Amino acid sequence: MKVYVGCCGTPGGLKRYSEEFKVTEINSTFYRIPKTETVQRWRQTVPDNFIFTVKCHQAITHPITSPTWKRSGIKDFKELKDKVGFLNPTQEVLEYWRRTVEVCKILKSPLCVIQLPVSFKENEKNIGNIKKFFSKIEREGLDIALELRGWSRETFRQVCEEFDLISCVDPLREEPLHFSKRKIGYYRLHGSYEGDRINYRYKYTIEDFNNLKSMIEKYDCNIVYVMFNNVYMREDARKFMELLSR
Repeated sequence: MKVYVGCCGTPGGLKRYSEEFKVTEINSTFYRIPKTETVQRWRQTVPDNFIFTVKCHQAITHPITSPTWKRSGIKDFKELKDKVGFLNPTQEVLEYWRRTVEVCKILKSPLCVIQLPVSFKENEKNIGNIKKFFSKIEREGLDIALELRGWSRETFRQVCEEFDLISCVDPLREEPLHFSKRKIGYYRLHGSYEGDRINYRYKYTIEDFNNLKSMIEKYDCNIVYVMFNNVYMREDARKFMELLSR
């Protein structure tokens, strides 16, 4: 099993970051699709074996009522009302997926992350959107890590099994439900949980790291990505890599 440890982002800058880590999750693509030349520069900045995973654009997952749209760079984004978000396979959503895939191609990314908001409730309409979206899109060989929040484990599992998706979870909070056919696992660690609220300022402990290591070793995977997304993500990712190297 190959375990890649990194951060959701590149603290310290991409060049310096890539000298220490072998993978990053690009989150900026969630807010806006970067220019082609920018993406090409990212790829050229890092070693050939460096891995980018990409978070899909918010048009695919979040309706315009999400405050994240204020960072989209689109002045008239309100005109997208009822045309974007919640995996509704509209022309606009499918176009943003195509553009996200183009970024993945340039970066030679093996995996795209699709994170749905808490407001994406488990109901008949949204389950229908999931099925229509994943039936329509071209994946271009990408593995897809799907993060659903607040859904029943059984429905989450069924969706992942039907469309060969990775159930993206925080393994210190809940066990993964499904890996891709290629036996790929993807974990995102946001911090500690206080009810439904996340404390991103949480620093992981040695006990946390040992539990995380045990969780990873528990499953039959070929590749596992462990991505830290808390305030101290660089420090915590470094400590966890050190533990794995012992």
